[in-house]
Amino acid sequence: MLLLARCLLVVLASSLLLCPGLACGPGRGFGKRRHPKKLTPLAYKQFIPNVAEKTLGASGRYEGKITRNSERFKELTPNYNPDIIFKDEENTGADRLMTQRCKDKLNALAISVMNQWPGVKLRVTEGWDEDGHHSEESLHYEGRAVDITTSDRDRSKYGMLARLAVEAGFDWVYYESKAHIHCSVKAENSVAAKSGGCFPGSATVHLEQGGTKLVKDLRPGDRVLAADDQGRLLYSDFLTFLDRDEGAKKVFYVIETREPRERLLLTAAHLLFVAPHNDTGDAGPAPGPNALFASRVRPGQRVYVVAERGGDRRLLPAAVHSVTLHEEAAGAYAPLTAHGTILINRVLASCYAVIEEHGWAHRAFAPFRLAHALLAALAPARTDAGGGGSIPAPQPAAETRGSGPASGIHWYSQLLYQIGTWLLDSETLHPLGMAVKSS
Repeated sequence: MLLLARCLLVVLASSLLLCPGLACGPGRGFGKRRHPKKLTPLAYKQFIPNVAEKTLGASGRYEGKITRNSERFKELTPNYNPDIIFKDEENTGADRLMTQRCKDKLNALAISVMNQWPGVKLRVTEGWDEDGHHSEESLHYEGRAVDITTSDRDRSKYGMLARLAVEAGFDWVYYESKAHIHCSVKAENSVAAKSGGCFPGSATVHLEQGGTKLVKDLRPGDRVLAADDQGRLLYSDFLTFLDRDEGAKKVFYVIETREPRERLLLTAAHLLFVAPHNDTGDAGPAPGPNALFASRVRPGQRVYVVAERGGDRRLLPAAVHSVTLHEEAAGAYAPLTAHGTILINRVLASCYAVIEEHGWAHRAFAPFRLAHALLAALAPARTDAGGGGSIPAPQPAAETRGSGPASGIHWYSQLLYQIGTWLLDSETLHPLGMAVKSS
């Protein structure tokens, strides 16, 4: 059995070493110098990527209109870049307002325009729209879209301008009109901007040896309160963080229950178990099929909390009293347990995010759990058959007991997300999903 475990471990390690090598290699013709990339102008009515704007592979779903009186207005930031001309025909400064991601891409494009055509500047004809001039669910209403031209309004340049916008990193670029180019970006908490499924560092978990611990202080070897797929409470091994960012200042959903009174903070794309209408808790909950994105949980629905009944501790459905948006808290942590569930602040949550299928996500992490189990099996010091000495077992980098797991999004999560974008439709993956690149 030990020999088999060793063989599997060698195969796993080899594959892990091979994948980064392939990913980081120079591609075809190893060692050959790359030629400068030739830029091809977009054709009229062409859009890149070649999918609808509000799908996952482009800028993602519409999230709702932002007005000056709405709480989300703080998501917009003014752009005073002197290298960009803003038309601002309303004379309100609205065209200068946009999300930070849109601002970053626009500023990058402004530099490209000046490099491409000395003496020419980027011109914005439409930015954030507060007056309803665009079609329903336009991303202009969220400050996530801009219509652009060059300052000289030379329409022969617009095809190349669209290509430069693609190169600048806009998530969707459309040669929409002979008079302008339309560009848009993902939501500020989106796939390419911010990680999706986390709890704040102040969240607490329950330990097998008794007491609680801050989620930010979890280490491999800890066993925390969780639940199996039948809703039975148990203690499960903490394996790693799928995302860990100590310095993050993130916006969380605040979900409060009425009886018993519990309070949970989590990000929009994290999964939370919601009780079906016919679940009274008497027969034991079965939360697996009922995981919803936190952003979809509504007052009146019921989530599972730890409660005492008849001298026993068990999970019971508790009505959601309120759901509050946009509370900022320090740190962002997404712990993974062997069972894929975890009790955070006495509320049962999934360890997964971005995809609204807890069962799929848990099965997708089976290879990772297997690798972790194999490493754990080899962890105790083993006797060297040749000389009787002891050889310490290999430990995953930055995840040994007593040292903190590495920061950032776990490589396995990033891999699964990339595969998901290829195989799944945009309705399955949350638009405020996980970052492919941590921010």
